Amino acid sequence: MSFADVAAALLVPVLFPPLMLGVIARTKARLAGRRGPPILQPYFDLARLLRKGIVRSRTTTWVFFAGPVVGLVTALLAALLVPLGTHGALVGFPGDLIAFAYLLALGRFFTIAAALDTGSAFEGMGAAREAAFSCLAEPAAFFALLVLVKLSGSFSLGEMLGPSLPTLWTVGAPSLGLAAVSLFVVLLAENCRIPFDDPNTHLELTMIHEVMVLDHSGPPLALILYGSALKLFAYGLLLVRMVTPFELSTSASGVAASLAGLLLLAVLIGFVESVMARLRLVRVPSLLVGAGLLSAFAVMLLVG
Repeated sequence: MSFADVAAALLVPVLFPPLMLGVIARTKARLAGRRGPPILQPYFDLARLLRKGIVRSRTTTWVFFAGPVVGLVTALLAALLVPLGTHGALVGFPGDLIAFAYLLALGRFFTIAAALDTGSAFEGMGAAREAAFSCLAEPAAFFALLVLVKLSGSFSLGEMLGPSLPTLWTVGAPSLGLAAVSLFVVLLAENCRIPFDDPNTHLELTMIHEVMVLDHSGPPLALILYGSALKLFAYGLLLVRMVTPFELSTSASGVAASLAGLLLLAVLIGFVESVMARLRLVRVPSLLVGAGLLSAFAVMLLVG
């Protein structure tokens, strides 16, 4: 990798993720007939929170502050494992797809632990929901990744999503299509988007992720919001690389194509959130199980 490739692989995951949240919010506003906030509003919100003070309960310990930090660091490391353009990932090794999944799982664990550390039954309710739904989302994600493993013969994301990807689509397009749909559902669930959760609500009966961070304020809340944007970026980049079975001639064009795909994905998420209502809580497991069955069927097609 050249110096420009390394710089792009470092700077894009750091600077780009909040822009996706701005595009989602602007898309939802436009579809609702409103002007909406500026696309750069998430950056302004992060800067405002970083200047605020911190309010904490006397019952909290170091775990309360470790949750936002670990969530941010694990999301950033997971994003660095996914190749951005024509070059490989900045960090790559055999089996890094397992590291990708469990880095995000580690961040989720510390977020749940930070919610429980407040001693609030309200946040404990959200933590229990988050843990239960993640148990259903992870198998769907692993089966989707297993499709790439089976087709590419590699356990590295850099090789699975590398130059051989166009050939994989010619061999296993039905399986890859089913895996991509399943991964999109997992993306919505893991990032607490509609129809699984509404990031803009504060109603007790509809909250999952948002309820776990109600006690955070100031810089810790900024870290949580930034970590959530990084997590969306990581899952989105994985999905975009999977569904773009072509390689461009230069690294710059490859990075530009990936960023354009991420912006289109943000528009798609905004469209889905505009045309769908949030599911009833008892219906959420059914959708996640359906996503898992889709990706499992994709694997069965390859095995058969």
